[in-house]
Amino acid sequence: MDPLSVTASIIAALQLSAKVLAYLNDVKDASKDRTLCAIETSNMYRLLFNLRDRVEEGDFEKPWYTAVRALAVENGPLDQFKQALETLQTMLTDGGRLKKVGEALMWKFKKEEVASILGRMERLKSLVEIALQMDHFKLSQAIKDDTNFVRTHVPAIQSGVDKIQQGQDHAKHRRLVEWISPTDYPAQQSDIINRRQEGTCQWFLDAPEFAGWLSGSKQRLFCPGIPGAGKTMVAAIAIDHLLKTVQNSSIGVAYVYCNYKAQEEQGTTSLLAAILKQLVQARPSIVEPVERLHKQHAGRGTMPSLDEVFSALRDVLAHYPTVYIVTDALDECRDGTRRQFLAKLRELQAVRDLRLMATSRFIPEIIDEFGEALSLEVQASKEDVKRFVAGQTYRLPKCIQRDLALQDMVQDKIVEVAGGMFLLARLHTDSLLDKRTPKEVKSTLARFSNGSAALDGAYGDALQRIEGQLDGDYERAKKVLSWITFAKRPLTTAEVCCALAVEPDEAELDLENIPDVEDLVSVCAGLVVVDQESAVIRLVHYTTQQYFERIKDAWNPAAQLHIATTCLTYLSFSAFRSGGCSTDREFEERLRRSAFLDYAAKHWGQHTLAVQEETPLFLAVEHGHYEMAKLLLDKGAKVNAQGKKYGNALQAASYRGDEQMVKLLLNKGADVNAQGGLYGNALQAASDRGHEQLLKLLLDNAANVNTQGDYDNALQAASYRGDEQVVRLLLNKGADVNAQGGYYGNALQAALDRGHKQVVKLLLDNGADVNLQGKDYGNALYAALYKGDERTVKLPLDKGADVNAQGSYGNALHIASYQGHEQIMKLLLDKGADVDAQGFYGGALRAAAYGGHEQIVQLLLDKGADINAQGPYGNALHAASYQGHEQIVKLLLDKGADVNAQGRYYGNALRAALDKGHEQIVKLLLDKGANDAFNKTSLL
Repeated sequence: MDPLSVTASIIAALQLSAKVLAYLNDVKDASKDRTLCAIETSNMYRLLFNLRDRVEEGDFEKPWYTAVRALAVENGPLDQFKQALETLQTMLTDGGRLKKVGEALMWKFKKEEVASILGRMERLKSLVEIALQMDHFKLSQAIKDDTNFVRTHVPAIQSGVDKIQQGQDHAKHRRLVEWISPTDYPAQQSDIINRRQEGTCQWFLDAPEFAGWLSGSKQRLFCPGIPGAGKTMVAAIAIDHLLKTVQNSSIGVAYVYCNYKAQEEQGTTSLLAAILKQLVQARPSIVEPVERLHKQHAGRGTMPSLDEVFSALRDVLAHYPTVYIVTDALDECRDGTRRQFLAKLRELQAVRDLRLMATSRFIPEIIDEFGEALSLEVQASKEDVKRFVAGQTYRLPKCIQRDLALQDMVQDKIVEVAGGMFLLARLHTDSLLDKRTPKEVKSTLARFSNGSAALDGAYGDALQRIEGQLDGDYERAKKVLSWITFAKRPLTTAEVCCALAVEPDEAELDLENIPDVEDLVSVCAGLVVVDQESAVIRLVHYTTQQYFERIKDAWNPAAQLHIATTCLTYLSFSAFRSGGCSTDREFEERLRRSAFLDYAAKHWGQHTLAVQEETPLFLAVEHGHYEMAKLLLDKGAKVNAQGKKYGNALQAASYRGDEQMVKLLLNKGADVNAQGGLYGNALQAASDRGHEQLLKLLLDNAANVNTQGDYDNALQAASYRGDEQVVRLLLNKGADVNAQGGYYGNALQAALDRGHKQVVKLLLDNGADVNLQGKDYGNALYAALYKGDERTVKLPLDKGADVNAQGSYGNALHIASYQGHEQIMKLLLDKGADVDAQGFYGGALRAAAYGGHEQIVQLLLDKGADINAQGPYGNALHAASYQGHEQIVKLLLDKGADVNAQGRYYGNALRAALDKGHEQIVKLLLDKGANDAFNKTSLL
């Protein structure tokens, strides 16, 4: 080896040492291992520099130079040193650039790997030090010993280097696929499939349509279903089946879960990129199209266009003979995105064997997109629903768990009313969780309904359970549900917990105020679930979101304002007052420590826009910021400006019960009788909330006690609430006890409807007219009946209520008959109720027959009711036949009902029974001589 070759090897080692040393010094907050590596590299650089000078100055014919040449032989000490440096360089760099993550050494290197690198440095250092001493005998022996050591340890060292390189390759691949698409649909798939009740939906996998799609007889399988039918679970089961039985190196599987909450992120490019990511993840060897895009865009900080992603996907598909794609909830995509996404998939299907399965609601436009595809409707079979409910038994109260007959009753009833909806079965099951006795369970089962309104009814029941909790739990649930409903994207558990911990007027987050996510879920009556893999907290179904959006103005009208205020409060915390971050690392660390920062910073403006009609004065008053309100008023804010929710600032302060704020507003000239807003005026707002002292303040400041508004007047609002003290105060201040208007007609009817007996007595004692006609309820007696409480009904009767007075839908006897209140019926009859009086739907006998109340039918007949009395909708026999009440039909026929009597609505009893398909009643009527004039029973 000539002198130039030895010098060149030393120079190469010097250059590599300088480069790695620069990388090591650029790493911040590094570990002790990094420091040792940097020190040893620096020491080696100094020694090699001196050795280079000696070699250039020396005589290559002398024995010393012959010994030095051995340092530079292939795989010798210098090569080993360079390998150690290259390993460090690989770990610290990515394409020649320093990695952003400062903890690269701590993250990548194990202790034994660092020890191996340092060991190689130390051996070369010893050899170079000997060489510099010019002792060629000692140097030759040391090189020989080192060569033997290397020969022994090279395989292990090479294995370690290979593992590091392999890890680097995996990390690079992972970065590439995460760059092309940050989505994590596999985590979502895992969450969904883990919730599957074992054995359910097997019918779908066994269906010939699914088998035909699998075999490729058709490229498209469309799976529509009603809301809550289990479409997402079916999609997950199909995906699971494909991953376990179909996917291999030549057959690809990819899937997307569309989400109404992620419409901003789920554009066509994003959806196609997610499919591309999954196909490349499954076969890392075909990552080249993604690498190409990364080289084109990463350096510029841009992302690929739709055409570029589509082209890359087409290239990747060329490596797969067959690819299956499953898309769930197409109806939750934006219309334009859905059309473009499906069009792109059709383009791919024209040139590749791409088999698409999609789920959706019955949306005409989507149905048309899949006109010639295989179609398989998703619906919860009775067997699956029963299996699901049985699988939930462990969650139900002990009174159900210990009673097999009661379990069967629960399962049969839920199966009966579920109507093909898993969601409804789940909600009904959840409604039993707080029922502790068989009687409570049976009573709840009796209230279950089916049909189009059943889902809203189940949500309403869930809300009632939420509102029946302790005040703290109710408010917590209300906030959680509002946050999830109105958030602009899916929220993580950490984000929601952090948002709920934010306190108004605080300068920092109190860590002791952060709730436990399990507590948050537990107070939401089954309407909220957590996806464990992704840590996303969400509503149980899309229809839940729609339900809360429909009722937002009545249930939580201030939700958007609360969210906007929380975001702004969080962003004003002292931790963020230092300004922006100077480095990516600093920004990433800030995001890591501040769970809610990303959401608050990106979306506060959207929530603020939702409440922009509220003036700054309104916001200050609604949140009780007295000093801010005072400052705004001093600066000229209009004290009587009209707002969105409360009408004006005085009404908002009155609703809150903020006496100090009300005094401020009144002193600044607020109109105490100003109209508008949710409650009509300030007096009604205070009355509705029961703020007695505030009512006195308003009345002392000339508030008109009889001013009309949405509740008609303050007295009706207080009567509805059942606030006896406030009602007494208003009466003493001159409130008109018989003032008419509003939803309930008058104060007495409002109190009777809600069953507030003490308030009813107070109103009656103060001259309330029991026979005054109202709006929807007709009269006081009519209103009293809605609670079914005999003692409440007795109050107006004892004050002379006309027992036969007619209301909107008849009289008191009609209502009691229809509702099945037997004791109230006896009370009304004892008070002289006319047993044959007719109303909107006919007489009391027909109402009882329609409602299926056999005992009341018997009672009315015993009291002389005309069994054949006709009303606008026929007679009692018609009603019982139509409703399928066989025992009542028998009773009426036995009592002499005319089996062929004609009516305007049903025609006759036989026709009514035929129209509803009540076969046994048809036979019974025929046996009793019913005239089958049109031979309609021949098909039975």
